[in-house]
Amino acid sequence: MPELWTPGMAGPLEDLVARIHRRIETFAAEHGLEQAEVEVELWDGALLRLASLSAEPGYGLLTLVPHVEDTGGEPQELIVPLGTIRQLRLTRAEPESPVGFSVPADA
Repeated sequence: MPELWTPGMAGPLEDLVARIHRRIETFAAEHGLEQAEVEVELWDGALLRLASLSAEPGYGLLTLVPHVEDTGGEPQELIVPLGTIRQLRLTRAEPESPVGFSVPADA
């Protein structure tokens, strides 16, 4: 994958995820939203609406938790290398949809 780009290791993965969580909170606040919807696009083109994002297990790997509504009612966690993420998209969560992103209380 010659187009593959990963950020430099300027800080720990936990710091990157904490900064993403802050960006999500800021986006929601700037737009007067109770919750933002967070979608992640992976390198293979898969698009997932996230319930949460975690820096675990670390060592360049993140845990993505898609919404149960999008997985046929089955809970799932995807542990993926950071480099497989093409983009994160922050948007307004639709009012009639129970889907949104939960930032950890300690973030």
